[in-house]
Amino acid sequence: MTQPTPTPTPTDEALHAAQVVLFAMATLAEMRDSDTESHLLRVQQYVRILCTELQKSPAHASALSPAYVESLVASVPMYDMGTIGVPDRVLLKPGRLTADELAIMRTHTTLGHDALVRAEKTLGRASPLLATAKELTLCHQEKWDGTGYPKGLWGEQIPLCARIVALADVFDALISNKVYKDGVPHERAVAIITEGRGSHFDPAVVDAFLVVQEDFRAAAKRYADTDADMHQKIEYLANAIAEVATL
Repeated sequence: MTQPTPTPTPTDEALHAAQVVLFAMATLAEMRDSDTESHLLRVQQYVRILCTELQKSPAHASALSPAYVESLVASVPMYDMGTIGVPDRVLLKPGRLTADELAIMRTHTTLGHDALVRAEKTLGRASPLLATAKELTLCHQEKWDGTGYPKGLWGEQIPLCARIVALADVFDALISNKVYKDGVPHERAVAIITEGRGSHFDPAVVDAFLVVQEDFRAAAKRYADTDADMHQKIEYLANAIAEVATL
């Protein structure tokens, strides 16, 4: 006998509505950076796949509790939200950035983190549910060898959540078609990630990735950008560049 579907409670509906608004805002940020909502779905899937593999390691099992993993996956859409504060002339520039432009681009980490902190203060208290989101926005561009930004953290100074998202983000950037360039084949992306073991990426996270890289391939295929996604991306960038040109 089929069990009836539980009726959502007001709390469930409020939480779902908040998640929908969050995802919608995140996709607006990604669109400005020539990405799509499918990019966010892929990164969420990669993060979940990595966490499942890392949970098999005693060194990570306690940190990656089921509740924490769900919080991390739910926080993924916020990690690049600071790009909203980066000017179009920098964010949408097709060529190499100047040193000054690169410095502006790098502020997206602190912009996203500080926006969350200010919102918490404005509303009267910090939210434990946003702790992971704040770590992601601030630290997802840090590198294992200390050459990342904004703080130059290295090794385990970098929050584990940010080390996981860093790999997932770079993998998706490598395989994804952009308006100005085509993505690389899966095998090349795996090679590039492997080359970054111990420099860009946490060695343990890379080792987990190598075990599950075929699951990454499957997730990328399942949540691939559609023709409509690409058309929207091209149209948005064309309009934005035209606006910048008239300023």
